[in-house]
Amino acid sequence: MAARKKSKKTSKPAAKKSVAKKKKAAPKRPVRKVARKVAKPSAKAALRTEQDRLARNKKIVIAFYQKMIGEKDPEAARRYMGDTYTQHSAYAKDGFEGVAEFARLFKKDFPNHRYEIKKVIAEGDLVVLHLHGINGMSPHGEQVVDMFRLKDGKVVEHWDVIQPIPADSSNPNGTF
Repeated sequence: MAARKKSKKTSKPAAKKSVAKKKKAAPKRPVRKVARKVAKPSAKAALRTEQDRLARNKKIVIAFYQKMIGEKDPEAARRYMGDTYTQHSAYAKDGFEGVAEFARLFKKDFPNHRYEIKKVIAEGDLVVLHLHGINGMSPHGEQVVDMFRLKDGKVVEHWDVIQPIPADSSNPNGTF
């Protein structure tokens, strides 16, 4: 039998471990991005802003109405009007010239006309005036509802409903 040769394992020298122990690297922390928050107005601040806008719209419409119908001075009222003015009233034409012509004729026909504002209501881009017209077309006056739409702080559209106040009423509540 043949003798088996013993195989010699050749051992390689083991890799020398470094004498100095490596410091474990600190785990990398994610970079924290500081998000800059855009300040959102609180609900209370947003409500206050909306209330301020509605109050401004009311003042614009009242000033416009005072100049155009109260004083019947279209040129003074023009500053409150937008570039366009859409008229839904059967009594006036579109645009500044249309409402100015109405105001001039109204002044001629009813020089002593005046009005009392009973209510002012604003919502969104609309302002509504509830008025008592006095010394106008009817002997007891008229109940008037004028509605205006504003755009960029200017009056740009108008609707109205005019009702003569009768001498007698079927109820004790009154018109206003």
